[in-house]
Amino acid sequence: MGEVKRHKKWLAPSHLASRPNEVWTWDITWLKGPVKGLFYRLYLIIDLFSRKMVGWEIWETEEARYAEQLIQQTVIKEQIQGQPLVLHSDNGSPMKAATFQVLLEKLGIQSSYSRPRVSNDNPYSEAVFRTLKYRPEYPDHGFKTLDDAREWTHTFVDWYNHAHLHSGIKFVSPAECHEGRHIAILEKRKQVYECAKKRHPERWSKGIRNWSPHQSVALNPLKEREKQN
Repeated sequence: MGEVKRHKKWLAPSHLASRPNEVWTWDITWLKGPVKGLFYRLYLIIDLFSRKMVGWEIWETEEARYAEQLIQQTVIKEQIQGQPLVLHSDNGSPMKAATFQVLLEKLGIQSSYSRPRVSNDNPYSEAVFRTLKYRPEYPDHGFKTLDDAREWTHTFVDWYNHAHLHSGIKFVSPAECHEGRHIAILEKRKQVYECAKKRHPERWSKGIRNWSPHQSVALNPLKEREKQN
């Protein structure tokens, strides 16, 4: 009898970010173009801790050279100089390209990948793409030109980073969290709630909402706890 073929068991990627620029997740999504079958590719990098979109660009194709260019630009903009950084993505060809891997190694960035054929190992990037495509002003009919797609996305990124109060980070903006301003904002919000409860205790059956800043964000948090146990 022949040997039984064993399938390789892939472990779920698990990372913990306790500050900005410790773990980034990135992915590529397709944006409709002016005619059926034509798409523009949005390359987008998210900071796991703050949810800020730290880097993005749109091109007409998926190529490793574009991914390399975006990573280099984002590293410079975020002033990444020697501190440990994990870059998580799915298994697309630009992410796994040899030249891209060489660049990450040169920059001192640790690469991380979703499990093959697993759709929910990069949930933070996927959540942002859903938010983008469900915005009321998103052009369901498609973008007329590459420049139109870039202009619309620039406006969306600015809104998301600076105006959007993110429920996952206690309703502060990603930019406020990324820059550390959220700590003072949440402390002031806590004081406002405490004063309101003192003035009208009958309106509060329990304590005020927890406005303490989050200490960490985990990619696959259940797997993170299992690994620590």
